[in-house]
Amino acid sequence: MRFKKTKPSPAKQQALQQFADHVSSGKAAFFKKYGMDFVMGQRQGPWLYDMDGQKRLYNLHCNGGVFNLGHHHPQITAVLQQALEHLDIGNHHLMSRQRAALAARLATLMPGDLSYTVFGVSGGEAIDLAIKVARGYTGRKKIISVSGGYHGHTGLAIQAGDQRYRQPFLLDNSDFIQVPFNDAEALQAALDDQTAAVLLETIPATLGMPLPAAGYLPQVASLCRQQGALLILDEVQAGLGRTGKLWAFEHFAVQPDIVVLGKGLSGGLYPISATVLDQRLEKVFHEDPFIHVSTFGGAEPGCVVADKVLEISAEPAFLDHVNHLVARWQEELDAIQKKRSSIMAGHEGLGLMRALVLHDELAGPVLTKTAYDNDLLLIYANHDTRRVQFLPPLTMDESDIPLVAARLDKALQQAQRLLPLVKLRRAVGKIFKRK
Repeated sequence: MRFKKTKPSPAKQQALQQFADHVSSGKAAFFKKYGMDFVMGQRQGPWLYDMDGQKRLYNLHCNGGVFNLGHHHPQITAVLQQALEHLDIGNHHLMSRQRAALAARLATLMPGDLSYTVFGVSGGEAIDLAIKVARGYTGRKKIISVSGGYHGHTGLAIQAGDQRYRQPFLLDNSDFIQVPFNDAEALQAALDDQTAAVLLETIPATLGMPLPAAGYLPQVASLCRQQGALLILDEVQAGLGRTGKLWAFEHFAVQPDIVVLGKGLSGGLYPISATVLDQRLEKVFHEDPFIHVSTFGGAEPGCVVADKVLEISAEPAFLDHVNHLVARWQEELDAIQKKRSSIMAGHEGLGLMRALVLHDELAGPVLTKTAYDNDLLLIYANHDTRRVQFLPPLTMDESDIPLVAARLDKALQQAQRLLPLVKLRRAVGKIFKRK
């Protein structure tokens, strides 16, 4: 179903102007330039509607996994509504039944001694805490992460991330170093007796979902043990069933010391994140259990939501459905790649955490636009623009696949036609810029 384009309503025009004037003039100008002035309105299941109802997008990005269960999952919405009848955020100084129940469920779902959880609001906050615990436990300061990785925009998380996010804010720090992903030799050379932790995404999303090489993650864990450093795995995007198992690290025969969760834990309705710690690390808080606090971390309605998310996501039938979708999508993507091989080199990933791999670095941004024109929300990987993130809802109906695949095929065809013009305009722009 396609919508006829019409002039924005006065309400939408006001929203666009207010956004430009008071939220982000840069984003408003960007979306206007590319004809993508979409203002979120109604949303349900896999669909996201413009506020005027004149366009809808099938969500193939899910905000990096926030909407693993789609928009307004009925069970998640119901438990939140019920919680709001008698709960508020609670008080982080006091003990909470809801926080305890959620942490207990996480402990049952994690392997080994990953049995303590500290809750936050965002993935960045949870990463910050993971780094604080690693430093507090080891008495060391050095943190090694992966080039092109992404862990959030807060204080310590941004320092462990890519340079493009640090340098504008003068946040480079010699205690944080990066090595290439899948390069165990580089990691071994960087690791020493001053290293507190190695931090990496199990599957680096913003790098375009490259998979860990065979044996890489176990080797990382072994190198950490040899040097007395901790292994922190960021599963903010890769966790909660996205790869066909509840936790992505289950595919790689590795057990981290700390696991960081976020995004999908919220059910798309109530922000919450989690830093799950090996039992021995909890001693960092023994001398002063109030040494770390988060006013809104583990807010009680959010705990109720996250508990239901875990209940749904851990069900064998749910994971079976995800893996059935994976098989169907692999067939469709193989067929599309064969048909559009001049622009699409293939697809890579695990489960429904995949990347459409294109031949050209400009093709990712162009496909993002042509997908939008075909009512698909797709976003290219910021650290490798040849790759477009493909993250459909884990709850999508199999009957949607032919519709979505046809639109994706059309978007690729249009991107292939548009790409030479984009290259020409860029080349001309560079010439005039030099003059």
